[in-house]
Amino acid sequence: MIPLTTPLPSLPSWPYCAQGADPTTGAVGCRGLHVSGHTACLAHLSDADRDTYLAGLAPGADIDHRGTPFTEDLLSRLLSALCDITGHPQIGEARFDGAQFTGEARFDGAQFSGTARFSGAQVSGTARFSMAQFTGTARFGGARFSGLVWFGGAQFTGEAWFDGAQFTGTARFSGAQFSGTARFSMAQFTGEAWFSNAQFTGEAWFGGAQFSSNARFSGAQFTGASELGPLVCAGVVDLSGAVFEVPVTLEIAAGWVRCVRTRWESTATVRLRYASADLGQAALSAPVAVTAHPAPFTFGPGNTVVENSLSGRRDSVRVTSIQGADASHLVLTDTDLTGCLFSGAFHLDQLRLEGRTIFAPTPAGWHRRGLWPARWTRRRTLAEEHHWRAQTADQPSPHPGHTTSPRQWRPGPNHPDPGLTPDPEDVAALYRQLRRAFEDGKNEPGAADFYYGECEMRRHDHSGTPKGERRLLWGYWLLSGYGLRALRAFTWLLAAMSLTVLLLMRVGLPTHDPDPATPGTLHGSKISLHTSTPDPALHGTWSQRMTWDRAEKATRVAVNSVVFRSSGQNLTTIGTYIEMVSRLLEPTLLALGVLAVRGRIKR
Repeated sequence: MIPLTTPLPSLPSWPYCAQGADPTTGAVGCRGLHVSGHTACLAHLSDADRDTYLAGLAPGADIDHRGTPFTEDLLSRLLSALCDITGHPQIGEARFDGAQFTGEARFDGAQFSGTARFSGAQVSGTARFSMAQFTGTARFGGARFSGLVWFGGAQFTGEAWFDGAQFTGTARFSGAQFSGTARFSMAQFTGEAWFSNAQFTGEAWFGGAQFSSNARFSGAQFTGASELGPLVCAGVVDLSGAVFEVPVTLEIAAGWVRCVRTRWESTATVRLRYASADLGQAALSAPVAVTAHPAPFTFGPGNTVVENSLSGRRDSVRVTSIQGADASHLVLTDTDLTGCLFSGAFHLDQLRLEGRTIFAPTPAGWHRRGLWPARWTRRRTLAEEHHWRAQTADQPSPHPGHTTSPRQWRPGPNHPDPGLTPDPEDVAALYRQLRRAFEDGKNEPGAADFYYGECEMRRHDHSGTPKGERRLLWGYWLLSGYGLRALRAFTWLLAAMSLTVLLLMRVGLPTHDPDPATPGTLHGSKISLHTSTPDPALHGTWSQRMTWDRAEKATRVAVNSVVFRSSGQNLTTIGTYIEMVSRLLEPTLLALGVLAVRGRIKR
């Protein structure tokens, strides 16, 4: 039985079959175009008239079957009548606007020499256009595909219109060639969309396109496309191995964006929302800017892209890897680099980080280090340091679907394999290069954390850092946090001054200042005199030495030592040595504290 059209409020603009119309209910009936010379569509012709019509067709003929309902058998008979000696249908201008296809619609290898119109067509089964050739314009705007769609290897010489088309099943355009403009604006893909190895010689317009699953453009070539998107994808937008040959702007709101081995031959701006972007081994021949877009994308005359499929996701853009990429052309703006892997990247010192860039923090809260409680200094860290510390601490791997506690270091993807986890020497090199990138950007406070991380990794590096250097780094860390922790340095300074005061009060200050003595010798009528001061003596009990007067003198000596001055106070021999040590140590601690303050506020 030939299916009839669903009642619609508007009437077709062409003379239509009206089979099954019901004036009482307003049902239009069959909307199929009259076959020339008849008052019924191809589906509702008598068998004899249909056979006569099909017999009169020849390869390359124009056909017009707008609104006609096709069964799989009827379509097969129509296309068979248009086949040439190669067995492929040869069609001139084809009009299937509003047609309805039940079962498979097989147009494999068909050649359309004129305009092919399928606007508003409905295909309930599989639609097959593999290796089809469209010499003229191909119009599929508003078409509805309920099953699998195959356009693999299809060639579109003219423009390809899929604006507003709906693909309920998987849509495969793998290997398709679009020589003209490819239009997929406002298209809806419920199943996976495959554009792998497709070639876009002209523009590729996906403004407002919605992908409920994954959009795969791996290996696609964009020869003339100056923009891609804005599009929304609830799954993965896979651009791995894709090639962009001209300046291009990508606008993508998605859960994941994979750009592994993607090649940009010219400048590119990649604006993202919500996405986790993987730029591993990307080839950048010109500057490429990856930026987080703060508001929903717009396209056309003020149309806002709907992002309902991404509701509930964290509104931040995360870069997960730039491993193996040349960072000299890369600019990251307002991105989250908490889990970004940098190992293996080239020219990290030339990476540009703009806007608000987020790195992984150290674990929060207190923890035990042996028998003593300890707390990690708050600073920005790299994911590689997290992975190494988690591996050396023998942290368990998190269960699938669970995140690591913020009180712990985050394990890496190869945890706990030490052979696949970066060691301190590798991580120190990453910190060093990124520190230079911050310094070149005149961001001294940002560079400070990376200098701290570099020193930390060198202190723990037992293979590339000599033992003596590690000990010096340990002392540098203990006294001032590598010259970056002012509070630590000033605390040590205060402790050193306090100890100096106590020692001077105890053994450094004499009990009383000695009186000078002037003995003389008589030689006939001459007397020779010389004055000498005895060495300061220390007498008295502990309570006699611990007085406010002696504390004031000791404090004056300690303060003068900080500024590298002599107090002029009489001291015992031991007190002299105490002052010498304090004049060496305390100015150093003061300098470290000042250096730490300067490193944090300089811009």
